[in-house]
Amino acid sequence: MDILLNGATLKADPAGALFWPTRGWLLVADLHLEKGSAFARLGQFLPPYDTAATLSRLEELCCQWRPSRVICLGDSFHDRDAAARVSDADGRRIAALTAAHDWVWIAGNHDPAPPPTWGGSVVAEELSEGPLVLRHEAVKEPAAAAGEISGHYHPKATAMVRGKRISARCFAGDGLRMILPAFGAYTGGLNVLDPAIAGLFRRPFQAWMLGTGRLFPLPCTRLSADAATRRELVSLRPGT
Repeated sequence: MDILLNGATLKADPAGALFWPTRGWLLVADLHLEKGSAFARLGQFLPPYDTAATLSRLEELCCQWRPSRVICLGDSFHDRDAAARVSDADGRRIAALTAAHDWVWIAGNHDPAPPPTWGGSVVAEELSEGPLVLRHEAVKEPAAAAGEISGHYHPKATAMVRGKRISARCFAGDGLRMILPAFGAYTGGLNVLDPAIAGLFRRPFQAWMLGTGRLFPLPCTRLSADAATRRELVSLRPGT
């Protein structure tokens, strides 16, 4: 699905990635590799396959889009020790991906620089190209928001569709800036109506919900808040 952002035409993939045809760039956010093993350390045991599953989806996207450059918008690793927990087999898969493409790791608030043997280059804060600025976390200043693409918030949307309440990860954007869904297999989400996300947009925004093989675009007026978000919205009303 084509999305226009600050004059650039982008293609949103239902897998949760964004492709910029003019440059041949593929963008993904918040891989959170080794989140499963991090939870296991805390006594919450999840199937230890999230890194392999995330890499499989990333490999499929690279085969599909054949990008000249792949840019990971931060939080590629779940914590500062995650790289040490990646299996040798998955480490070789990462190295193969970075060898096949011009690969950029934008630093997030979770991840350190990956091991040098995995390849790719590291950008500390942001990457600017033409009308777009790529960074991990959206800035608060409106003047710096034009053309911004970021991650960090793991946006999801909830809506009533054909009488059923559905929730899914989503892209969120207002034509000026866009927030990507988290790409990692075990990543959760924050409702886009939460003030932390909705407050970043200076005009009505749209959500593109991820479905099986397709996207479902909905204006923010069609979306529903979850219980936690509704409580926060009420607490922000004057006089409450």
